[in-house]
Amino acid sequence: MPDQAKKPYVKPILTRQHAGFTGKFAPFAVSRYKDKIDGVEVKDLLARFDSPVFVYSHRMLKKKYDSAFQAFSTRYPKVQFAWSYKTNYLRAVCRSFHDLGSWAEVVSGFEYDLARSYGVPGDRIVYNGPSKSRASLLRAASEGAMINIDGFDEIPELESIAAELGRPVEFGVRLNMTIPGHASWDRFGLSLESGEALHAVRRALAGKKLSLVGIHAHLGTFILEPQVYREAVLKMVELAKVLKHEFGIRLRYLDIGGGFASKSKLKGSYLPTDQLAPDFDKYAEVICSPIRDGFDQKELPLLMLETGRALVDEAGSLIATVVSTKKSPSGIRSLVLDAGVNLLFTSYWYDFDIVPTSDKGAFSEVHNVYGPLCMQIDIVGENLRLPSLEKGESVVIHPVGAYNNTQWMQFIQLRPRVVMIGENGEVDIIRDAESRDYVTQLDKVPPWLGRKD
Repeated sequence: MPDQAKKPYVKPILTRQHAGFTGKFAPFAVSRYKDKIDGVEVKDLLARFDSPVFVYSHRMLKKKYDSAFQAFSTRYPKVQFAWSYKTNYLRAVCRSFHDLGSWAEVVSGFEYDLARSYGVPGDRIVYNGPSKSRASLLRAASEGAMINIDGFDEIPELESIAAELGRPVEFGVRLNMTIPGHASWDRFGLSLESGEALHAVRRALAGKKLSLVGIHAHLGTFILEPQVYREAVLKMVELAKVLKHEFGIRLRYLDIGGGFASKSKLKGSYLPTDQLAPDFDKYAEVICSPIRDGFDQKELPLLMLETGRALVDEAGSLIATVVSTKKSPSGIRSLVLDAGVNLLFTSYWYDFDIVPTSDKGAFSEVHNVYGPLCMQIDIVGENLRLPSLEKGESVVIHPVGAYNNTQWMQFIQLRPRVVMIGENGEVDIIRDAESRDYVTQLDKVPPWLGRKD
């Protein structure tokens, strides 16, 4: 036999495996920890920015946006996202989405002004909400914003503005509707089934000062069942046909709002949300198909989506530090963090994933996790399985990108730094930590109190 070339010797590598303990519902319990965020060491982030600190991943923002936009744009030819400002209006977060092509969706005069200050043109702003001041409506109308009325009272207000501007004002109507098995958000908009919405359209068009260009329906939040959107879109398409038949109106846009679920875990949910939350393709299929089938191909309206939670939630993490440990009377071990409901308002609805920032082994026990506030309700998480952590050790809380940086508060503690990790690994502050002077700068002391500070 001919000599065969010997294969080179490769030194074996032994890797430690954490098999953990067998359990009733899962074969193994393994060590879970997160020592890096987007490749950046957590210990380096803490050393540079202190604790607690919010950390955003620009890579994840872009990944989520690209995934969502591809799902819709490959199924429908005219798609426009509008970033929901109430979800997170940190300048860097908004700029990230605007740079990717998103318009702005706002629900107050403050948010409208914020979007304009961030460089968003008026004609790329969707103005929703139940409380719109006349001044903000005048500005929005004069700058060509997409105004969706929430009730009858806005009709004479817009007619007055049209008279002041000397031209018709374009508007859309926000609808609320009944969908079997889905809780109706009927405190917003005008009822479709009762005929209230169509009556509002007739009233608005009768004055000949307003021009209807779109219809809008935000169905709610964290909607896990895509078929809810299908039922809503079918109703909107039928209304569009009525509007065309009765008034000759060809709608310029159909706005389905937002409400897509993120990977946050709802309290009381048995399964993890990553097993429950539909992907963007499932949402896109049930939304786009009825619109394509319901309109003449030459009259397809622009499909607007007011994307928020599902795009930003998983991009945000909070690094916090254990400031105290104790045992409750029930025997459950407790951790007190330097971050609580003052920074994590959504902890009232969601069970966050909380993991240590170093390998603590597979052993774990049930913990309650509290924040630093002198309030009984300052609970970050209950009955969580965590390894034994001590004072000074840190954890990563995720996902926290949606609503926490718009609903956080300066109660007892100041609000901390927020940083963003760029796609090349650079880390920059996108909101600095607050100071006492920042918090008290608007305070005034009346002279009759006498004492000088």
